[in-house]
Parts: sequence; structure tokens; C-alpha cells
Amino acid sequence: METLYHQTNKQIQEVQSLMGRLENTDRQSVHLLENDLQARIDQIFSHLERMEILAGKEPPNRRQNVKLRVDQLKYDVQHLQTALRNFQHRRYSRGTQDREREELMSRTFTTNDADTSIPIDETLQLNSNLNNAHRGMDDLLGSGSSILTGLRDQRDTLKGTHKKMLDVANMLGLSNTVMRLIEKRATQDKFVMIGGMLLTCVVIFLVVKYLG
Repeated sequence: METLYHQTNKQIQEVQSLMGRLENTDRQSVHLLENDLQARIDQIFSHLERMEILAGKEPPNRRQNVKLRVDQLKYDVQHLQTALRNFQHRRYSRGTQDREREELMSRTFTTNDADTSIPIDETLQLNSNLNNAHRGMDDLLGSGSSILTGLRDQRDTLKGTHKKMLDVANMLGLSNTVMRLIEKRATQDKFVMIGGMLLTCVVIFLVVKYLG
């Protein structure tokens, strides 16, 4: 169990290091790096499934601590998966916009008078502005999606941690007063998380409404 844990933790650190190279990788090689990252992430998820099975076989006095460590690894790799998907979405959007721009620039225009160049320049400028606005909205939506996913992951992690803390508290024989304080704090954290998710949704809606 310990060997698999350290191996998986090392793989997560390697993926984090490779993620930092995505933005600086050329177009010809970025697909290979993305495929390599996805394969590594899939392998980490496979290791986590095995670790969850092994954690259930641990002695009762170690089981809760082992499960918490596995949950932390799962939380880390879920964030890496979300970051990779957001990068792929932004890259695809930029590629589509670049192709549209190239098609527009290479299009042949027929002119009937000397003033035609003015509307063409205005059209190109308008198209450039729209592309910039779309790129900004894509980045904002990607960031909002990442935030919401992170909040959902934190909620799931807090739920699991809360349940495990209660189990540990029962095992240690803590007083009812301490357990009520733990439950009260968990409820407060839940409301704060929900408020953050709602606020993020409102901001994204307003940006889409006024920039769209």
C-alpha cells in the first residue's frame, strides 16, 4: 500500500511538471504531450481505484487515515484532469479562430470602385474585435468551469472528510458537544461553498449577456 501510494504521488508531481510545458509547446508537438498527459492521468486513476480497495483491508486503527490520504490524491488528480480539458478547449477555440481569420484574409474580393477597400478594412477590424471578445469569453467560461468543478470536488471531499471525522470521533469517544461543533462548522462551510458557486454563475451570466 505504501509503495503504491508513493508511486502514485510521484506520478501526480510529474504530471504537474508536464502541465507547465503545455503553453510553450509548438503546435506540432502539443498533441503528443496532451496524449501523454492523459495516459498518465488515466494510470493514476487506475492506481487510486486499487488503493481504495487496499484501504478497505487496512486495520481499523489505520483505515481512516489511509482513506484520507487516498482522497487527497484523488482531489489532486481531478484538478489536473480539469486543467488539461480547459487547455484543450482553449486551444481548439484559438485554432478555429485562426482558421477563420486565414480564410477571411485569403478571400478574393472583386471591386467596382476605389472605395471598396474602406469597408473591407472595417470588416477585418470588426472580425478581429469579435474574435478577441470570443477568446476572452472562452477563457472566462473555461475559468468559471474550472472554479465550479473545483468547488464541487471540494464539496465531495468535505463530505467524505466530515463523515470520516465523525467516525473517528465515535471511535475516540469524543463528547456530543464537540461532535455538534464539528457538524455546525461543516454546515457553515457548505453554505459558504454554495454562495460561492451561485456568485460565480451570476458573474458568468452577466458577462455572457453583456459581452455577447
